[in-house]
Amino acid sequence: MKVPKIISTYCPKCKTHTDHSVSLYKSGKRRNLAEGQRRYERKNIGYGSKRKPEQKRFAKVTKKQTLVLKCSKCGYTIVKEGIRVKKLELVEVAK
Repeated sequence: MKVPKIISTYCPKCKTHTDHSVSLYKSGKRRNLAEGQRRYERKNIGYGSKRKPEQKRFAKVTKKQTLVLKCSKCGYTIVKEGIRVKKLELVEVAK
């Protein structure tokens, strides 16, 4: 699926339609000192096994791609709900 790099959509901070730059969401670096991560590592300690069984077959063929829209005027970011696509491509749209 091809998505334009610049989309004109509503900005709740500007309260008007403005141009937004589009990018793909990427998760940040995991924090080793976060409580959930420490709990996960504590449960994983043992004879080299995982705490949950590994999945043999995948139920889903695609992953959800989340779009991040950034307002060109005020810099406010909107995170759009994920779209299930095999391939997502950001393209320049000639006007």
